[in-house]
Amino acid sequence: MAQKRDYYEVLGVARDADGKAVKTAYRQLAMKYHPDQNPGDASAEEKFKEVSEAYEVLSDNDKRNIYDKFGHAGLEQRGYQGASGGIEDILSRMGDIFGGDMFGDLFGFNRRRGPGKGQDLGYELELTFEEAAFGVAKTLEFHRQAKCKPCEGSGAEPGTKKTPCVQCAGRGVVIMSQGILRMQVQCTRCGGAGEMIATPCKVCRGQGVVKEPVKVTVNIPAGVDNGTRVRKPGEGMPAPPGGQPGDLVVMIAIKEHELFSREDADVHAEVDVPFAVAALGGEIEVETLDGKAKIDVFPGTQHGEVVTLRGKGIPRLNGNGRGHHHAHVAVVVPKRLSKKQKQLLLEFMAAGSDE
Repeated sequence: MAQKRDYYEVLGVARDADGKAVKTAYRQLAMKYHPDQNPGDASAEEKFKEVSEAYEVLSDNDKRNIYDKFGHAGLEQRGYQGASGGIEDILSRMGDIFGGDMFGDLFGFNRRRGPGKGQDLGYELELTFEEAAFGVAKTLEFHRQAKCKPCEGSGAEPGTKKTPCVQCAGRGVVIMSQGILRMQVQCTRCGGAGEMIATPCKVCRGQGVVKEPVKVTVNIPAGVDNGTRVRKPGEGMPAPPGGQPGDLVVMIAIKEHELFSREDADVHAEVDVPFAVAALGGEIEVETLDGKAKIDVFPGTQHGEVVTLRGKGIPRLNGNGRGHHHAHVAVVVPKRLSKKQKQLLLEFMAAGSDE
């Protein structure tokens, strides 16, 4: 499998390019490589898919942030599979940014917009600190629209048929004129289907879908953080007949931990150190994600100092090792002292400091 090119290189824009520059670059390249401009040219079609995929990522703030930090691998681990589907699917997703079906408008009137993709379905999933750190498989239960069985998703009452749309004559598109331009746009009456329902199905009332309970198992990768989105392709809302279903987009929220806090892949935790150990040095036991571990406290350790256990943090989402565990020292001074302890401290104070 060929290695993907850098998305900024594909569109020919700088890494700090704003949304307007990204959109402009995509418009120009999409027009250059559009299949209607290059009939039968497989190379142009592949380039059209490549620039469309680059635009899908760089025009979406969430995807772009992930790509800037972790590259292609980071997107793949979050379930993004690139510009999936054929040319019609890409046109369906991309056409809206041009205020209409730009590709049909500029490159001819023989292209009929195919069935669109179903809507994505969002689900917020709360994970424990450990589940987010090491990954987990979760079975989600929710209600989702599904194809109506009596009408097989057509929306028409069983035994009846759909009729051609009177507005577009069954073409799914209509021609509009604006000055010297003639534009092909989706028919607003039939939604591009080209057909109308004379007798709606009694079960789904002509919608072709009904709600039903579903269970979907989603594999959450190790290292996800608050706000991470994990995509499960094909588990979203159904599409019109002939189209592809949407995706299930799982949005991650992480419960607070009683001991640990997090900064990217690093774990932070406060550890109590008796003042005598802080002064004289010693070894103490701390809790980490991997269980108990021992750290060395050097003589003269001060309150607030940090002892780091390398590689004991959270696995990085891009698979590049683990973060670190940072133990923040909290020197503990006893509230009550025995007579002997007080006497020893008084002697210590009287002796003064060697420093």
